[in-house]
Amino acid sequence: MVAVLGLLAVLVAGCERSASHDGDVPQPVAPAWQAVTLPAPPGPPGRVLLRDAVACAGRWYVVGGVADPAGATRPAAWTSLDGSAWRSVPIRADSFYGKQNVLYSVGCRDGVAAVIGAKVGGAHGYPRVSTWRQLPDGGLVEVQAPFETYGGPKAINVSRLAGGPAGWLIVGNRSSGAASWVSSDAAEFTLVEGAPELASDPSGVSWAFDGAAVPEGWLAVGGWLPSGRIDRDPVVWTSADGRSWRRTLLPGSRDYEELQRVAVVDGVPVAVGLRGGAFGAWRRDPGGWVAAGVFGRRAAAGVPAVTALVADGGRLVAAVADGERHAVWVSADRGGSWSEVTVPVAAPAGADRDVAVVAVGDRWWLAVDDGARSGFWSAPAPTGAGR
Repeated sequence: MVAVLGLLAVLVAGCERSASHDGDVPQPVAPAWQAVTLPAPPGPPGRVLLRDAVACAGRWYVVGGVADPAGATRPAAWTSLDGSAWRSVPIRADSFYGKQNVLYSVGCRDGVAAVIGAKVGGAHGYPRVSTWRQLPDGGLVEVQAPFETYGGPKAINVSRLAGGPAGWLIVGNRSSGAASWVSSDAAEFTLVEGAPELASDPSGVSWAFDGAAVPEGWLAVGGWLPSGRIDRDPVVWTSADGRSWRRTLLPGSRDYEELQRVAVVDGVPVAVGLRGGAFGAWRRDPGGWVAAGVFGRRAAAGVPAVTALVADGGRLVAAVADGERHAVWVSADRGGSWSEVTVPVAAPAGADRDVAVVAVGDRWWLAVDDGARSGFWSAPAPTGAGR
């Protein structure tokens, strides 16, 4: 079991209560995790890689890949109608690198998935990114795109994909700063780079991590490095169409702060990211964005990150890596306070190690890849979890 993370002794000024109450460390939430079997994907045997998961409209998806003993990879995905019985999704790759993709971000819209995958390669060793759309027969097919859509001399990264009523949104970064890619059907994405208020400008440098559908269109989150500063501040962007954006800088401090994941719980957007030496949440209230709770800590070494944030049943479930290990946390008050969740296996942080979570109603799913093996579990959300 994962031990309880140490809590900050001092709260960030202006924030709500952290995971502790009156100085007491709350007991970890302990779901009754049960292993879920994912069938072996077609093709030669190898180590299964689990990278992301999502559910919507009565469909569940898990994506990743398979690595053989020599390190060669191929894409893999699984789907379920009930979260219990799973089957492999047929994969139809066309390009040289598409056939080697590891799928790392999956979005869902009306029960249909779209996916981002990548494989490092080429003369400069950059990730070769592909997107994938789901056909009526359920299979995933690689979407052909010009190299410069995701690569080229201006490429930095392609981060996350989200589905919504307006179609599909990808957020990432180019040499000009934060960027977006939009599509109505996931069959072709249009790159939006250098967009006013989304991209960098003389007042600062932008970086986008994640996006989500909201009633007014799209919401993207990330970090903003003001000119003359060395630490980022939290920032959100809103757009009706994914092309024209409005930037809102959130209240920041002299600490390093950025938003890395966003989810909508009970109609309220909540973002989670780095806040100084810990993780923090920000929430959009009727009067605007406010800093919410603080939880966990950053280890002395390693790169901290929020690897997942999902919402359902009135709860937020976040997976984070503090630089040394992965942990899962839950909040039942829109990010105001957090409790750690015990997980069925140790989950060290590092390259090729990931944790993903899915929440549907009062049930959770957890995917863990510790760099040597992968596992998948499900559990009912414990009564009172995060409360």
